[in-house]
Amino acid sequence: MQIDYKMTSKRRFLSGILGGRVDRPPVASVTSVANIEQMEMTGAFFPDAHLDGEKMARLAAGAHEYLGYDAIMPYFSVQAEAAALGCEMDWGDMENMPVERSHPWSEPEDVRIPNDFLKAPSIKAVLDALRILRSGYGDQVAIVGKVMGPWTLAYHMHGINDFLLETLTEPDKIRHFLDRLKEIPVLFGRAQMEAGADVLCLADHATGDLVSPTMYHDFLLPYHQELTQRLGCPMVLHICGNTLDRMHSICESGFDCFHFDSKVDAQDAMEVIAGRISLMGNVNNPEILLSGTPEQVAEQTRYAMESGVQVIGPECAIPLQTPLENLRMIAHMVQTARVIHE
Repeated sequence: MQIDYKMTSKRRFLSGILGGRVDRPPVASVTSVANIEQMEMTGAFFPDAHLDGEKMARLAAGAHEYLGYDAIMPYFSVQAEAAALGCEMDWGDMENMPVERSHPWSEPEDVRIPNDFLKAPSIKAVLDALRILRSGYGDQVAIVGKVMGPWTLAYHMHGINDFLLETLTEPDKIRHFLDRLKEIPVLFGRAQMEAGADVLCLADHATGDLVSPTMYHDFLLPYHQELTQRLGCPMVLHICGNTLDRMHSICESGFDCFHFDSKVDAQDAMEVIAGRISLMGNVNNPEILLSGTPEQVAEQTRYAMESGVQVIGPECAIPLQTPLENLRMIAHMVQTARVIHE
């Protein structure tokens, strides 16, 4: 339902993810929308912006300042926790995101959260950035934090191939891993809320390309339900890939909103969720935002809006080479639709 007065970006975003009334659909992403052009405009470049809170905040603010989006999310990579927990890291460069180069935990008993975890450079940078953004934008723009879920942490710390194989050969071992790993998003998530986040994204890559819907339901759903209860704040779940076959389970997870991929048709997703959870997304990254034209972006944006997606934005973290004009087109389309509607 649309309303007749203009909302702040913060109120619009929060209302959108919680399924409330808005003056127009919010435009946002809970994954990275930083690109090379914004680095040049802000003077904050990768890899420094992964480890320096001030640079991280400056670059993240480009989502609102240069793209016109309704939320700011400063945690660009998916590696902050992995680095703090002992993975060897390649922090990348202007054109490449960080990747872990080791998987130090072989057994669930290896899982240890260092006493100084929140002071590790990659973690401290996120918390510092959130404080800066809260001070500068918190009254008007939604500030979003992000944590990796236990499934993604297992990929990083144990290795994706071993982990997925052991879901079949040693399921009890996997449950012990998840039971220990769940404490990391609780610790980091609470710290981000204290630092100034309005909302938390939990990224847990149980994609349909790698994980069956039964595996999601049996292994991961109980942990997602526990995490949403324990964190107790507005929360968005992000999973890449085709997730239509597990959306019924996702609707039972306790998350307020699901950030979904363009591999899922927006109308199909809206039919399955049937009002039980809000949706965010799902403008395609590789073919449309990175390689397409503004007109193609406008077409996908319009389709998502007409399908009823509550928060419009890219499907996932954008490629760093994505043109600024394509990212801007999403907000332009939504704002233009608002004018036409009036």
